[in-house]
Amino acid sequence: MKYFYLLSLLILFCGLSVVAQKTGKSSFHINEEGQVIETTDPIFKFNEETHDFGEIPEDGSVTYEFSFTNVGVTPLIIEGAKASCGCTTPEWPQTPIEPNAEGKIKVSYNTKGRPGNFNKAITITSNAVTPTKRIFIKGNVIPTPAPVTVPTEVPTIIENH
Repeated sequence: MKYFYLLSLLILFCGLSVVAQKTGKSSFHINEEGQVIETTDPIFKFNEETHDFGEIPEDGSVTYEFSFTNVGVTPLIIEGAKASCGCTTPEWPQTPIEPNAEGKIKVSYNTKGRPGNFNKAITITSNAVTPTKRIFIKGNVIPTPAPVTVPTEVPTIIENH
């Protein structure tokens, strides 16, 4: 009888172990609250989330490419990227980023007529575990010096009476 109970417990334990096994792949992610969660969703991992251009001239535009990796277990699909103003233009991959593959988001900032400090946000929407992600660009646009005008007439100190 003792062997019957042991055999029954062994079969029950093995059965519960098989039921508890997951059938798909998953990865771990730390959410905004600092909690570790298990997910099958794609996960963004950016090399940097803020790029500082430093001091740049007011003569056109500057561009930076943000590199990221999909560290999740399913393909990452970027649905869109929107800048906080019309002076910033993002470009993003139109095809899915496979697990462990890299992608780039190219961001251009038009400096013409915008002297001074700037800090712009680009909001990315995707199927990632965090569906909305923000990256930033910042810098200081140095104004183009005003052109020096040379008078065409020579002033005189003698007046006609």
